[in-house]
Amino acid sequence: MPSGTDAPLRPVKRHAGIDAMTAELAGRMAAVLEAAIRARGSALLAVSGGSTPAPLYRALSQLDIDWARVTVLLVDERWVEPDEAGSNEGFVRETLLTGKAADARFIGLKTPDLSPFDAAAGLAMRVRDAGRIDLAVLGMGSDGHTASWFPHARGLEAALSAEGPPVAAIEARPSAVTGDHLLRMTLTRAALKQARHLLLMIRGEDKLAALEAARAPGPVEDMPVRALLRDAALPLAIHWTG
Repeated sequence: MPSGTDAPLRPVKRHAGIDAMTAELAGRMAAVLEAAIRARGSALLAVSGGSTPAPLYRALSQLDIDWARVTVLLVDERWVEPDEAGSNEGFVRETLLTGKAADARFIGLKTPDLSPFDAAAGLAMRVRDAGRIDLAVLGMGSDGHTASWFPHARGLEAALSAEGPPVAAIEARPSAVTGDHLLRMTLTRAALKQARHLLLMIRGEDKLAALEAARAPGPVEDMPVRALLRDAALPLAIHWTG
């Protein structure tokens, strides 16, 4: 697992509120997607769940982007059906894949398999076929997880590997952050390191404190977001609001 601590501290763009952050990021994301479409004829957008990006997704869905040329891929997923509570697919369909963005293609990470560990090989092929990610939107938990890279989870080593499959199955340790949803599927560091743009979007004083803790020395397994923060080659931008 990545353990270096010599990468420079990345700047954190602080916004006056969620509306200001939403407006700026929606504009920036639209520009990235439009540039990808002009350059390559299509764009691949990877998105996360959680309450923080909901206003951003709703704003983005109303913008005049050639959505028929955009593919939306989940960063991670709880092992529940799309119509069940906690599903990131259900969340993204309600917040992003509406309005003008309803024309986008969608790639989910939930299959009929009983376990994500049974589904990983097939999903790896699906994600590889989607191509290189143009932009990935990530969040971070107060425990220092991002995507579904939970501290000391089963499958974490594979998820944090810089080489290998683009997805990994995870079984998280129970915590207040995971709730009952311990089984997950997630994009890996190997997949995200190929992204052209990475956006880490966080909100709240507790998340800011967690970010500062993750920027300090310590094992990656304790706060897996460190795998991103310590990789100086990643095109990572961090945005925060209270």
